[in-house]
Amino acid sequence: MRIGLISDTHSYIDPRVYDLFKDCDEVWHAGDFGEGLETQFRNFKVFRGVYGNIDGQKMRAVYPEELFFTCEEVKVYMIHIGGSPGNYYPQAKKGIESFTPGLFICGHSHILKVMQDKKYNMLYMNPGAAGKHGFHKMRTLLRFEINGKKIEKLEAIELGLRGNAV
Repeated sequence: MRIGLISDTHSYIDPRVYDLFKDCDEVWHAGDFGEGLETQFRNFKVFRGVYGNIDGQKMRAVYPEELFFTCEEVKVYMIHIGGSPGNYYPQAKKGIESFTPGLFICGHSHILKVMQDKKYNMLYMNPGAAGKHGFHKMRTLLRFEINGKKIEKLEAIELGLRGNAV
């Protein structure tokens, strides 16, 4: 299963994302869509997402705050505000401890980070921010594959500087 992972678009989608995700089986969004983008993603690929703190009631009526699911043989937990290894937000920590995922995904920080969390025996992923709004300098996203129990072929992709968005 090929996955395109994106977050913090804040109502902006770089047109290159569609080409970068064209070979993906699913697109996952870790929150802070902004208005209107989710329809574009849903019409493009099989789509999963969680709402973020900037998303209004319209988005919250369609997308959950947390997603718990299995992809291939990997348990996945996604929430927008998650923190990071060693410093998880209380709600995320509760979800991690009760669901015991193999892959934990969050957004919110606008900081691209992928690392193994040995305490919880899971892979932590934050794709950074793909939108134009926020304090990040570089717009980023992730692509990877889930094959059975393995998460592999991970690619961190830079879309360009925030101020130079198309």
